[in-house]
Amino acid sequence: MTTGRLRLGVVGIGHLGRHHVRIGAALDGVELVAAVDIDPERADSAARATGAEALADFRQLRGRVDAAVVAVPTVDHAAIACDLLEHGIHVLVEKPMAVSIEEADAMMAAAARGGAVLAVGHTERFNPAVEAALAVLEQPRFIEIDRLSGFPERSLDIDVIFDVMIHDLDLVLAIDRSGVVEVEAIGVPVLTPRVDIANARLRFASGCIANLTASRISKDSMRKVRCFQPDMYVSVDAGARELEVWRLRRTEQARPSIEGGAVPVEQDEPLRRELADFVDAIRTGRQPRVPGQAGRDALALAARVADAIGTPV
Repeated sequence: MTTGRLRLGVVGIGHLGRHHVRIGAALDGVELVAAVDIDPERADSAARATGAEALADFRQLRGRVDAAVVAVPTVDHAAIACDLLEHGIHVLVEKPMAVSIEEADAMMAAAARGGAVLAVGHTERFNPAVEAALAVLEQPRFIEIDRLSGFPERSLDIDVIFDVMIHDLDLVLAIDRSGVVEVEAIGVPVLTPRVDIANARLRFASGCIANLTASRISKDSMRKVRCFQPDMYVSVDAGARELEVWRLRRTEQARPSIEGGAVPVEQDEPLRRELADFVDAIRTGRQPRVPGQAGRDALALAARVADAIGTPV
């Protein structure tokens, strides 16, 4: 257990790193010690805005922080995270946690050697509407998820499966824990040499079917999750953080009726909830909500989808 203010560093001041800096600086019980980036201008800008120190080398965090967020390009996740973890520094690494299962295993082993917490940034698990949906789902038989967005200026070192769809692969693994027994998928490179739009159909051992579509070349944005189980339909608009739950009510004297509608959802920033969970896991010694094993499982399933499409991993 960690007492007192938890000293935090953020490594990688890109799109997500800037948000981690902003939230970490304001989180109760946390002292943002350093913003680290190989680009001095990025590090200085983040440091000036929060009062943290600007650093150019993540190794300068040794002995100065209790925990770190790793938000660098995916190809650098394992090298940086393993070094920090082996020095006993707790790590929240952005998704996908690594470029290969071997690297993911190395990170988990480094965490064990260093006695450190390893969490993976699957932020959608901390979306308040998704959390509320997970609380009512029991035995879904069909899951449909659409995650569509415009062309990004980041994360082009990986394809849409590992950049975008992996959020939903992690989510369906959290909904149905029976294991995926069959994967069918198709993907198309459109604006890059890598796959930019993909669809995957997953069959679970329970019999549940999940149909996932991910695109980073769409005109409009969409993040919707629809789950069907006996006598219940659950619909999540993850972007708007809205939830609807509809139930079939059976009576002896009348035809079944459908009841339900919008469910009140606490409005809170998913990334703030993710960081707060990471900090609480460190303080209490419990597992984070998305531990290294969950990140590895999502990565392994993403690799299966990529294999089904025929793309290199």
